Amino acid sequence: MRILLPSLFVFVFFGCASYPKKNGFQSIETIPKKILNPYFSDISNDYVYKAKIEAFDKTFGGLFIVKKLGPGHHRLVFTTELGNTIFDFTFQGDDFKVNRILKEMDRQLLINILKRDFKALIEEHPQILQTFERKGDTVYATKILSKKHYFYYSKGHLNTIARVKHGKEKVIILFSKIKNSLSEEVQIFHKTFPLTIKLNGI
Repeated sequence: MRILLPSLFVFVFFGCASYPKKNGFQSIETIPKKILNPYFSDISNDYVYKAKIEAFDKTFGGLFIVKKLGPGHHRLVFTTELGNTIFDFTFQGDDFKVNRILKEMDRQLLINILKRDFKALIEEHPQILQTFERKGDTVYATKILSKKHYFYYSKGHLNTIARVKHGKEKVIILFSKIKNSLSEEVQIFHKTFPLTIKLNGI
């Protein structure tokens, strides 16, 4: 019992600890940034990726296109390589519209999750709640659609966005092969839901 009680205390303490504390973040002064996420911010650019989405034991492949239409205004379209629409979403501020979606993907739970994923993917100016430092990297605690997200910067580049609930990572967005404010590879992994999204720039 003497061994069990301290072990239980440690488990409860760290199990309930905040995400920053669990990950050894050190709080630092917040210096305003113009853009936290630059990867889909150029209104003159069409962002085109070869995409693979796995959801509910189904795999969808094709082309994923992001077009910025104005401040806080993006259109996201996922089509087969033959041009058939799998889904077509519009984001304007916090407003979200499903223009079209394939019947096999037309589930409200999945649509809500895709909405949160893609909102985090394209959000340029999330509300910054706090700033941290971790092993030389800068981490911004933000809020997007009422959910806590952490933006990880290494050597001046955004490489990870983590959506967190109750101190645990629920969704990870990874950016790699970064050139001139463009991420040529993007991966979205869910830890508690059967959904992965992989994008490779064309």
